Amino acid sequence: MSEHSPYGRAVPPSGDATRQRRDAELRIHGLNAVRAVFAHRPQAIRKLYLAEARIPQLQPLLKWCVANRVGYRVVDPADLQKLAASAHHEGVVADVLREEPQSLTVWLRELPPGPCCALWLDGVGNPHNLGAILRSAAHFGIAAALLPKHSPLTLSGAAARVAEGGGEAVPFVRLGREDNAIAQLRGAGFALAATVVRGGGDLFTTKLPQRLVYVLGAEGEGMDAELAKACDLRLSIPGSGAVESLNVAAATAVLLAEWVRAQRR
Repeated sequence: MSEHSPYGRAVPPSGDATRQRRDAELRIHGLNAVRAVFAHRPQAIRKLYLAEARIPQLQPLLKWCVANRVGYRVVDPADLQKLAASAHHEGVVADVLREEPQSLTVWLRELPPGPCCALWLDGVGNPHNLGAILRSAAHFGIAAALLPKHSPLTLSGAAARVAEGGGEAVPFVRLGREDNAIAQLRGAGFALAATVVRGGGDLFTTKLPQRLVYVLGAEGEGMDAELAKACDLRLSIPGSGAVESLNVAAATAVLLAEWVRAQRR
């Protein structure tokens, strides 16, 4: 294991300082996930670990690390697997600063006029589903992922890898009290659509608003019933009936593709 670091010896941080740093940092893995952080906010990178085989592909990032006094290590695959806690590290791991969610007020204030789509994540928790949702959202140019006030949902290393860079392209927005958030969104011209397994309008025949928030429920129990009642629309994705429903991440891709198609009519 060879190390390249501009830092000298440092006084070990206190326990509180270590915990605060751990909360503020995120360990990500996967080539596209790390490249996306480097492209969008390189100053967030705190440490880099990579396999020797990745050196040619990551030359711009390594040069940036040297120029900006960010340490990096060339490590073997077994060490990368331990660092990532995953065999799917793709030869690179990075410690980066988390990006704090924006407030809904700030996000709406900075939002340009015109068509816009966002996702309200009501209970989505599986990191692989979150990553797939963010990847689809980035692909279709979705404006934000909205998080309920007390939601513990956050980007993890696994979600960042599955998102393939989408975690940097789609900002998280923290909502306030539910009724206030709904009022703010409607005041900005958004309609809210509850996505339900059955009993909703046919997604493919419903006229979709230009400014729309899809409300997505948890993988098992679905979305909160009271929140569904508060929405302007209830939408379902029709299928053959051979299975009960789509996985929430697959459903999200269908919902977003249909909204984009509707804006092009």
